[in-house]
Amino acid sequence: MSHSNLVPEPSGSILDSIEAVVGSEDAARKVMANPERAALYNRDLDGQDEHGGCACGGSCACDDEDDGNKIAIKALDDIGRATAQDVKEALHQVIDPELGIDVVDLGLVYGIEIDEQGRAIITMTLTTPACPLTDLLEDQCASVLAGLVEEFRIDWTWTPRWTMDMISPEGREQLAALGFNFSAMPHT
Repeated sequence: MSHSNLVPEPSGSILDSIEAVVGSEDAARKVMANPERAALYNRDLDGQDEHGGCACGGSCACDDEDDGNKIAIKALDDIGRATAQDVKEALHQVIDPELGIDVVDLGLVYGIEIDEQGRAIITMTLTTPACPLTDLLEDQCASVLAGLVEEFRIDWTWTPRWTMDMISPEGREQLAALGFNFSAMPHT
């Protein structure tokens, strides 16, 4: 009996094709889970991408550097798990009560990492070390991250010291709309 009307078996899967490009099954699975990483992958002869690392999205040298405010973003991207970029987007809803601008645009978020268990570790600062708003900001973070990550932790840091130069262009526009005059402010 002839089986000429059957669709032939695939010669390889999408995973196989990605693995052929990135060089390992583990990296291929991570690229499939986070397709944006594929665009960053420009492998040269020694197998490194333009950032000196791989396209896996893990804790290698190819961490996200797509924004101007230099938030270090590290994540293990599994299907169905929130990414560090997702956490960053959610943190735009956390508003500094003194200035009325979100903590990302103010430059208060220094880093976001998602660990192997899907927990978010956020490295963050405040405008001044004496600021009494840590509890309020932690509560806001808990509200916006609920359902997005299993758990989160804020690692408060004072290094480097926050300055007005860390405010994103979007944050500057928002503050200017509120009446802040940046040209009259001292620069560090």
